[in-house]
Amino acid sequence: MIQVGVDFGGTKIEAAALAPDGRFLARVRAPNPGSYDAAIDTVRDLIAKAEQQAGARGTIGVGSPGSVSPRTGVMRNANSTWLNGRRFREDLQAGLGRPVRLANDANCLALSEAVDGAAAGLAVVFAVIIGTGCGGGLVVDGKLVEGANGVAGEWGHMPLPWPSVAESPGPACWCGRQGCLETWISGTGLQRDHAARVGQDLSGEAIIAAARAGDAQAVVSFDLYLDRLARGLAVICDIADPDAFVFGGGLSNVVELYERLPGFIEPHVFSDGWNARLAPAQWGDSSGVRGAARLWTLAEAQADAAL
Repeated sequence: MIQVGVDFGGTKIEAAALAPDGRFLARVRAPNPGSYDAAIDTVRDLIAKAEQQAGARGTIGVGSPGSVSPRTGVMRNANSTWLNGRRFREDLQAGLGRPVRLANDANCLALSEAVDGAAAGLAVVFAVIIGTGCGGGLVVDGKLVEGANGVAGEWGHMPLPWPSVAESPGPACWCGRQGCLETWISGTGLQRDHAARVGQDLSGEAIIAAARAGDAQAVVSFDLYLDRLARGLAVICDIADPDAFVFGGGLSNVVELYERLPGFIEPHVFSDGWNARLAPAQWGDSSGVRGAARLWTLAEAQADAAL
């Protein structure tokens, strides 16, 4: 029985079919049309193409921004704001005529990497997405932890820990609060902070390139970024004490994170010593679609096929 995953991104939607051993049998993509009904149609069409290429029907898992409220059943907290307030899962099921499992995209990254990626075989895995925004997901013993209210892993919208006077109350966040981690440790947060301090409007990639070249102001900006990211991760260490942090998003490609972050994290962890694996997602930008497919276990997929 195959498993079909859908990665519902802000600019593109991807569907992929996985064999039981994790091999890709099909991968198809299309631009996200940016409107609700058209997006439902795009997901339906991509799943049909993926299953046609794979030559089999599969279970359907979808990774999307935001999450489903257990209280109301509608989407909330999605930065693709036109999803919020809609019964996305139910509408997908109606469009497909089949059951659909849906989870936050960062949760899908965590599940993918815990099953057969950079953290395979480890007990507690926390996924970190640091790109345009900041997201997180938690897997324990191979199972996704979403929490009683469906917000487990949403560390991007807690305040920056141990802020200095200069960091408080912090910049305004799109969620309506101030000083959220996302405003500091996303790629856009690095860009905003550098521009505010130096008066130079550079992309995150350009700031890191300048730091590597020895630009003093860029070095300070990157060191501040590492310290803030480390403070955020230290809180996760004190709560869940992960065996591994797996990173996705554009900044996950910065090799210095894995070399330097441990030294920034350890002083903030409430322990006499700290050690955990820090690694980029093994499956890169494919982790989201693979994790979405893994929202169904192989046993469940086989049972569904027998119906």
